[in-house]
Amino acid sequence: MIPEYTGRQELHAELNAVVYELLVPPLQLSHLVLLSDRHWIEQERQLITELCARFQVNSPGVHENEFSVDCGEFRLRWERHTEYSTYTIYRTQFLEIPFEHPAVQYVPQDWLNRLPGELLVATHIVLEDRTRPKRSLHELSVFFASGTVIGSKVAAGAATVWSDNQIHADGFGRILIHDENLRSRQVGRLIQRLLEIETYRMLAMLPLPVTRTIIPQLARADQRLAEITANSVEASCIEDEQRLLYELTKLAAETERLSAQTSHRFNASRAYYDIVKLRITELREERIEGLQMLQEFMIQRLSSAMGTCELVHSKLEILSTRLERATALLRTRVDLSMEAQIRDLLKSMDQRAHLQLRLQETVEGLSVVVLSYYLLSILGYGFKALKAAGNDINVELLTGIAIPVVILVIFYGIKQLRTKL
Repeated sequence: MIPEYTGRQELHAELNAVVYELLVPPLQLSHLVLLSDRHWIEQERQLITELCARFQVNSPGVHENEFSVDCGEFRLRWERHTEYSTYTIYRTQFLEIPFEHPAVQYVPQDWLNRLPGELLVATHIVLEDRTRPKRSLHELSVFFASGTVIGSKVAAGAATVWSDNQIHADGFGRILIHDENLRSRQVGRLIQRLLEIETYRMLAMLPLPVTRTIIPQLARADQRLAEITANSVEASCIEDEQRLLYELTKLAAETERLSAQTSHRFNASRAYYDIVKLRITELREERIEGLQMLQEFMIQRLSSAMGTCELVHSKLEILSTRLERATALLRTRVDLSMEAQIRDLLKSMDQRAHLQLRLQETVEGLSVVVLSYYLLSILGYGFKALKAAGNDINVELLTGIAIPVVILVIFYGIKQLRTKL
């Protein structure tokens, strides 16, 4: 038996993780996306378990990140993602007036109010049966109170989708689908794609408010960098250069802080934007005369916001590079100035050492004279003692003869001592 890779089953399960709901028109659903940290997942499971107990149905497992359950009046699907959770409420019901009684009304309100996180996306979708006549533009203008209707045929003409991309008085957006020739599997895939477009386009735009606050900060930082660079050219002493280097380092730290705060969000936004474009392509839209297509509306509005985010991200990277280059140049100037100071210091130390050597040599010369004088004095006393003892010697002559001998002996003795030290 060939050994199996330990993560094979997990990887294979991940490839098949997306499961589309088997949906049959007519139906309506309400979709909620709540931004929440990962540590809220246990509370989310607990709330799902409480809801299941209330309707006496099976509850999710302790490690499940997605769960679907039929509660009788509605069907709930919960999914936990990296930074958000989705709650989708399905209800099979014929409505003469779409969005009049949305599916979310059948979920206990007290339970909804306890869901952790912040609401990012809220959408109502109504799927009408093919047996019902297609809605006229006048009817659509009533359902979409903003009066701006966008729409197209999707799934190679198997359905028609309308929306206005607005948040209505109840806090939800609205999407109306008319089934023309959808197969059972296509219904689930179509609705899933529409929900993902609604979700990921909002996630892609999350950096936009932060981006708008960063733009003036980047402008000020860019101007400050230009001032520091200009001042560095006129700097005449190392103190000025060190002060400019400190300011430049502080500016670089502030820029890196902005980059660290936004880089993850920008990268995630780019990934979400790519998913939105992919899901829109998968809709396989066909134009309805007189209406703007979903792709045109989404890409036109979303691409502008994403362009702003990309521009700020690019400016941050360019500013960081310029700061790094300016810091390296100024640090090189400071290093050269410090090396010049060290060279001058070493030169002055060398001069002082030379003077000390000359002084030492002078002192050594004086030491030879002084020691020779004392030794000759001692020898003179010795010669006088010998003469007093009865020896016939000339004290002055012997002392005179001893002078060069004593001086040479002391000179070479001091020299040998200095060499040994």
